[in-house]
This record gives sequence, C-alpha cells and structure tokens, in this order.
Amino acid sequence: MPAGTLYRGREGMWSWVAHRVTGVLIFFFLFVHVLDTALVRVSPEAYDDTVAIYKTPFVNLMEYGLVAAVLFHALNGLRVVAVDFWSKGARYQKQMLWTAMVIWLVLMIGAFYPVLQHTLRSLFGG
Repeated sequence: MPAGTLYRGREGMWSWVAHRVTGVLIFFFLFVHVLDTALVRVSPEAYDDTVAIYKTPFVNLMEYGLVAAVLFHALNGLRVVAVDFWSKGARYQKQMLWTAMVIWLVLMIGAFYPVLQHTLRSLFGG
C-alpha cells in the first residue's frame, strides 16, 4: 500500500462509522414501528400484547438508545452539511465534531429522566 493512503482511524472515521450505524439502527426502528402499528389492523389483541412488551424496562432502555442514536445522527448530519457547504467547513470539522458531541452529551443528560422515568419509578419506587 502506498505511503499516506492508510486511514489512521481518527475522529472523522469514527464519526463516519457512527453516522452509518445510527442510520441503520434508526431505519430498523422505523421498520419495526411500521410493522407493529400495522398489527392493529390484523389483530388488536396482538397489538395490545406488543404494546405491553414495550412498557418493560428493557425496551425503555432501548428507547433511550434510540434517542441517543437520533440525536447523534441529527447533530452529526448538521456537521456534515456544514463541512460540505461551508467554505471553511473542512478546516473546522474536528472542532465541529467535538462541539456536536458536547451538545449531544448535554441533550442526553437532559433526556435521561424524561425518557427513563417509567423504568426508574418501577425499579426504585416513587
């Protein structure tokens, strides 16, 4: 392999990988969501059973993961748009990534209780 062509796995590569992984996870969620919503037309009882499963703590943790994936995908997508369409975007892509990650972390901390309150109350009382 010629010198200088091997990617070293810096922030840009990991944000690229995470953007694709979160995109696939969001697509999978939307696919399952369409299927389970369509279930109400086939069998309302099966739909009710499915919704009961969604009220479990494990699924609630998965919902928090969904919030994390959507927020990361959205913030990183805005960063990608800035890199592509702002003349100085490529120069500041690393700083924009870390800014997006800080915003993501703050929003995830803020979403912790609102998303997980049902699970926290069922596990710890309240």
